Order: sequence, then C-alpha cells, then structure tokens
Amino acid sequence: MTFDIDMIKKVYERYPERIAAARQITGKPLTLSEKILYTHLWEGNATKEHERGNSYVDFAPDRVAMQDATAQMALLQFMQAGKAKVAVPSTAHADHLIQARVGAESDLQEGINKNSEVFNFLGSVCDKYGIGFWKPGAGIIHQVVLENYAFPGGMMIGTDSHTVNAGGLGMVAIGVGGADAVDVMAGMAWELKMPKLIGVKLTGKMSGWTSAKDVILKVAGILTVKGGTGCIVEYFGEGAISLSATGKGTICNMGAEIGATTSTFGYDDSMRRYLASTGRQDVVDAADQVAEHLTGDAEVYANPEQYFDQVIEINLSELAPHLNGPFTPDLATPVSEFKAKAEANGWPIEVEWALIGSCTNSSYEDLSRAASIVEDAVAKGVKPKAILGINPGSEQVKFTAERDGFLDSFRKFENARIFTNACGPCIGQWDREGADKGEKNSIIHSFNRNFAKRADGNPNTHAFVASPEMVAAIAISGRLDFNPITDTLTAENGEQIKLNEPSGSELPSKGFAVDDNGYQAPSADGSTVEVKVSPTSDRLQLLEEFPAWDGKNITGARVLIKAFGKCTTDHISMAGPWLKYRGHLDNISNNMLIGAVNAYNMETNKVKNQLDGAYGEVPAVQRAYKAAGIPSIVVGDQNYGEGSSREHAAMEPRHLGVKAVLVKSFARIHETNLKKQGMLGLTFADETDYDKIQEDDVVNFLDLDQFAPGKQLTLEFIHTDGTKDIVLANHTYNDQQIDWFKAGSALNLIKQQEN
Repeated sequence: MTFDIDMIKKVYERYPERIAAARQITGKPLTLSEKILYTHLWEGNATKEHERGNSYVDFAPDRVAMQDATAQMALLQFMQAGKAKVAVPSTAHADHLIQARVGAESDLQEGINKNSEVFNFLGSVCDKYGIGFWKPGAGIIHQVVLENYAFPGGMMIGTDSHTVNAGGLGMVAIGVGGADAVDVMAGMAWELKMPKLIGVKLTGKMSGWTSAKDVILKVAGILTVKGGTGCIVEYFGEGAISLSATGKGTICNMGAEIGATTSTFGYDDSMRRYLASTGRQDVVDAADQVAEHLTGDAEVYANPEQYFDQVIEINLSELAPHLNGPFTPDLATPVSEFKAKAEANGWPIEVEWALIGSCTNSSYEDLSRAASIVEDAVAKGVKPKAILGINPGSEQVKFTAERDGFLDSFRKFENARIFTNACGPCIGQWDREGADKGEKNSIIHSFNRNFAKRADGNPNTHAFVASPEMVAAIAISGRLDFNPITDTLTAENGEQIKLNEPSGSELPSKGFAVDDNGYQAPSADGSTVEVKVSPTSDRLQLLEEFPAWDGKNITGARVLIKAFGKCTTDHISMAGPWLKYRGHLDNISNNMLIGAVNAYNMETNKVKNQLDGAYGEVPAVQRAYKAAGIPSIVVGDQNYGEGSSREHAAMEPRHLGVKAVLVKSFARIHETNLKKQGMLGLTFADETDYDKIQEDDVVNFLDLDQFAPGKQLTLEFIHTDGTKDIVLANHTYNDQQIDWFKAGSALNLIKQQEN
C-alpha cells in the first residue's frame, strides 16, 4: 500500500508553478536541491531569491518521522502545544530501545518487557494525535521510511540525524531536534538557513569489491566530519544513475557524518524500480508526470562549477574499497593501504566481531551481497575467524531475505548471530560479552559512526566502517589487514583460496513479502484516548516550562567545563544504557557531558566545583551550581555537538541551569537545538580566546541586554589573580530566535502565541 498518496499528488501538482516562479526569481537553471527547497517554501511561490549560507527561510515539510528514543521528548513537547492532531503525516518508530545480546527472538521479547512503559506511552500518544506507530521489531526507522514513505521531490524532517537516508529516493530529508518536529506537527513553519550546495559528480561504474558505501567513505575522507556543515550534497552524473536506490540511500545516510544538512539524488529508473518493488507504483505514476522537475537541470549538471559552491568528482571505475576509522568516520583508508597504516598506528589487527546492519546498510541488496561472500567461503571450506552479527533493516527485509535463503546463508557460520530488526550495536544497544574489561581490540561494521564507546561502551574498542561485503570478508579472515582483492585464505584442507567478488540482487525477483510489517494505524478520532504518565516513573516525566529570560545580563557565572577536542552529542549525552531515560529529562541529565574531556585535567567526568574547590562529576557539580543559584557556561572546541540529532544534549544543560555554550564552531543541528531550548549558542570571534579561559574564572556578560541579530556579545572573564580578559562572541540568532531565548524556549513562545 502507499501511505499518504493524496498528499504526494498535491506536492506534485504544485511543482510546475512553483518551479516556474523560482526560475523567474533566480534567473538561472536550478539544481534538484533548489527545486525541492523553493517548492516547499512556507510562503508558497517564491517572491525573492534566498541567499545560500545566509538567509533564514521558512519551509513547509511534507512529513515528520521520529524514532522511539527521540520521539519521547518530541511528543512530550508536542503534548504541551495544545493541538488535537498533527498537521502533517507523522510516524514514530520503535527501533532504538532493543538491545542486541543473544538473538532476534529473545532480544526482542526482552526489549518489549523492559521498555513496555515507553512503548505503551508512544503507542497511546500516536493513537491520540493521529501519528502512525511502527512497533518494536518492525524495523529501523530510516529503512522503514525508505520502504514506505520517502518519495522523489518531497521534503521531510526527522528527529534523527540519519533522516537524510531518504535522499536515496530523491527527497530533501533533514535531521532535526524534537522542538523542530513539534513546530511542523503543530502546523507551523520550519526554519532553516538556506543551505549551500556541494555537487558530487559520479562518473564510471562500480565493479568487484567496491560498493556504494565506498562512495561516502571516500567523500568523508575528502570533506571531513565538518566539511558538509550548512550544505546539501547533491550527487549526479552517469555514476549516480548506475547506483541502486538503496545504494543511494546508504550514501545519503552517511552524509550526516560530514555534517551535511542532507544529501540527495535526482529521480531515475533505480527509484522507479524500488518504488514499484515496494508496492508504490502509484507514486511512480505521479512522479513521472513531473519527472523533469525531480532532478537538476541539464545545464547545471553540464557545468556544475557555475551552480554549486563546491564540486567533487569521483570515478566509480577507479574507486577502491575503504575502511574508515578508528574513532572518527572520516579517517578514510583504501583497503590496499590499510595494513601499513594499521602497523604505523598500532591498531589491533585481529577482529573478534564483525557487524552488518544499521540504517546505513541493512537492505535486501546489502544482505544478498554479504551472503554471497559467506556462501563462497562455505563452498571453499573456509570457516570464519570472527563472530558475524546481522541486523536486518526491517521486518519486510528480514521476511524476504529469509524466504530467499540469505539468512540461512549466514547461519552456515556456526557463530553467526541474527539480531532484531533494530539499531542494536550501532547506537550502543549491544550487550557485548567482555566489553566491561576495557581491553584494546578492533571490530568492523557497516554502520555510520565509530566514536569511542559508541558500539559496546569500551573506550578501547577500535571500530572501523566498511561495506557489508567487506565486513563479511574480514569476518572470515579475522583480520583487518585482509584484502580480498589480493589476499588468500587457508581452507580446512590446507588449500589457499581466494574469495569470489560479491554478487547480489538489487531487488527480490519474487518481490518483497511480509506477514506483519508491525504498523499500528492511529484512531480516526483520538479525543477519547488517554495518555498516562506516572509521576513516580523513572522512565517518563512530563515537561515543565523552562524559565523565561529576565532581560538582564548574566553575571557571576562559572565555567562548568572547557571541553577539549572532539565533543559530539555522544560525549554530551551518551546513548547505550542511558537510552532508557530519554523520556525523563531529570534522570537523563545525570549523563550530561560525562564523556567530554576536561581541558584542565584531560580527564572525563571530573571538573572543579568552584563552591568548595573539590572535583566532582559534571552533572553533580552543575546541580550544585543550580541549587546555589549560580549560572554557568560550557566552553568547547571545533564542531561542537557533532553527530546525532539528540536534543537531550541541549535540554540537559538547559534543565540543569547552564546559560550559554561558547565554542570555536558548532555542528548545525546542535546549534539549532540550543536555540530552540532557550540557550545561548555562541562562537569565539577569535578562536585563540579559547586558550585564555581559565578553570576558576568568573564570567560576566556585559551587553546581553542589547542582544540583537548580527551584534557581537561581549563577555568578561575575571581570573583569580584579579586580571581579566574581554572576549567577543559571535552568534547567528535572528529576531525570531532571539524571541525564543527571551521566552525561555521556542515551545514557550508557541504556547504564548496560542493563548
């Protein structure tokens, strides 16, 4: 079935007129990204050209998607908005709270038992407010969205940074915090700074061991984890057309790792095939009516340097398989160079675990190609050295892969584990035996992120990112330095063999099949549905309004922590075992910044309490400041808040009384989340001022009472010896965002406007 086909048809109906208006305003050919953006302007037809990288623009997204960990806070906020029903099609997906331990069946049941309170809450809220609910075991949100909701030329926001996966079907799909989702679900405009555009021209065609995953692993190496910040990455060229829709999704998915606002591809035959195979021929029929508008103009792709802010060209025929990592997804190494690099860096070579799945690589095609490697090894008498774990992307993928024998292929490895259709190890939901010992080791996976502690909680686990087929090959060899293109393996009979190149199916020849896809439709009238939250629950907590700004300068503030180096949202608000508190703001605030490295002692979760001079855990020290009525600030390094969209990383400091975050630079989503929650997100006008801030400083804002767009703020740092430094801070707040700050949060302002 096709969900929301009438909405999709209405989007396509307005395309010709709105594209014509955009052409007239801009006076030039348009990229696909521009077509989608201008077609989704809140105002309707374009009346002015929006400056890329500068103009704040109001948009009207077509739909909203939420995963269970972030949906809790998003829906708790939506409940405060006073709306009877969501204004746009919206869904919530139970995929983050199921821990991988033994295998699919037992892990799923244990996950349901442990999280029944949260699942029941989500189910009832969805039922009440007209939101579709995908139950535990239904699949990973982004795979389910690709199979059921994504459509070429659409715009979607989602409360997960990998919402961008839907670019594989030609959408502009953007990860946001829950407060942004509330705006759209409440029928309001959604604001975004007009993105800059990076064009990636793909030429040639992949073959052998190279896969779509290697495209984004290569791009990550080129652009780094912040090179895409504030940009949409648009892929085009003959190489782009040669990729499958799910391969395109993989590339777009991991665009989050370069900080990109989103990534996308033009509508083509691979999308038609995928839509038809997943039961959406009616979307194909509708899209074909406006197909010329669902890709960039020919002039753009012929002369990309004239229309994109940056252009990268990659020849797929020459692209090699890559392994990225450890500890950062942009450390890209071609497989042929890996052995020397590993030796030089002292990376552990032996691999105990190899993992296939996550929202990035869990499609039918991914499983089929990895299964071909396993079948080849079995046929040649080679046993795997590492444990192979599999997380199918959805119940539909799992059911079809089971029918077509791929899961049986994996089971031919005695130590293979088929886990639940859920995120599992990718987001730290993995009860890995022995991880608590903290031993130095390596794993390889087909996921997107590989920050320290992310998969198994062990800071000494070196995680490397590769394609599913490379993961399978390395699982067989048990060594990271195994190059299947050139190296041999020893069979049980002593013979030296080489693995065949991977093969697979883009789509199932018999079509997709499923008995129960796990979807729960909401009630037509949810007015009688009651949503219950126990006041004694340690999992869920109704929200209280954050206090409004008093209009005065913040004075007498203390430096809670000066974070050193990489400080992602994982460092600010860890996942793993903390996921269970995502619906309870006070409880989850006990993980605030416990992973950040304190620049003053190079330790984690150990900061100086300025009240008594003792060192304590970050949340405890901040709670002491809050109890004493003392404001505080957090200081950070480059690309602060990189990674997941989790708004808890902004809500926790807000809840505990932190007033401002002053850093060298922000990741896009985190900066927006801070603004939405009524926080001050500021950047050093001079990055070297970071070095001037001392552990015992007292901080005064000198001109916050004159807070205005484009006007720097002045901070005074008074040192213990009586000297002081004046630091200028930049900000990107516009008038509306300053109103959020004044009101205490964007949600407070919504409620004020409703009354």
